[in-house]
Amino acid sequence: MKRALFALMLLAACREEAAEAPAPVAFDAGTTGHFCMMVLADHGGPKAQIHLEGYPAPLFFSQVRDALAYLRGPEREARVLAVYVNDMARAPSWENPGAENWIAAEDARFVVGADVLGGMGAPEIAPFGDVEAAARFAAKHGGAPMALADIPDDAVLAPVEITLPGSD
Repeated sequence: MKRALFALMLLAACREEAAEAPAPVAFDAGTTGHFCMMVLADHGGPKAQIHLEGYPAPLFFSQVRDALAYLRGPEREARVLAVYVNDMARAPSWENPGAENWIAAEDARFVVGADVLGGMGAPEIAPFGDVEAAARFAAKHGGAPMALADIPDDAVLAPVEITLPGSD
């Protein structure tokens, strides 16, 4: 009897936690990145958004790599409720990743180590909602598709060289 009650309590807790996850939010022409405070729409590459408990709006990130660094860093303001990334399989282009094609980060395949730069000029981790699209991207741009939990810390936390547009 105690086991059944415990199982019901766990199930109720899981349902309550799942119900807390807010839906993704489309960004607009004035949405800025959390770290850089630059307008997202002015920079190519995939974006991310993190929903925190008690915050009325998500934190947006100009690069997926930045959002993953935020998640793995020790300094967060509140409990994370949801993380969404652009599904680059449904993006119009790399320069226009889309404002509404969000997928839950835990459902994405990320291409790590590709020869692409994100919106802030740093190497980017490209998210895809389709495993085959991620594999095609990796075949073209290098890198390896992997799940969120498999991305090594040094792929998001290690210092990188930034390439600013027009600095070639």
